[in-house]
Amino acid sequence: MSLFNSILEKLGIRSAAAAKAPDTAQPATASATAAGIAEVDVVSKLEGLAASHAEKLNWKVSIVDLLKLLGLDSSLAARKELAAELGCPAQAMGDSSQMNIWLHKTVLQKLAQNGGNIPQELLD
Repeated sequence: MSLFNSILEKLGIRSAAAAKAPDTAQPATASATAAGIAEVDVVSKLEGLAASHAEKLNWKVSIVDLLKLLGLDSSLAARKELAAELGCPAQAMGDSSQMNIWLHKTVLQKLAQNGGNIPQELLD
């Protein structure tokens, strides 16, 4: 399983999307509507996890903290693998700080694209 799929699964987005997966016999318009219904409140889930976590994690700005909060590997190697999976530009891959910034923003954007309810201020 890809690292991003692990993130989706931990947030319940993958299971929500699977539950709303369109039947191949349905017309395309009905499928689009069904897919649009499966929305997960990511912020509430992450805030709940953060409230019960032993460490104070700033998941809103840190990809390392976001991964830790989800119980996933936050090592540099894991982040590089995730960045490569999501198509991080080569120039950002060579600088871990740039890669982390790119990765955090991209993960939140991809969560939103996959049915996660992410506030606009976290996507900008």
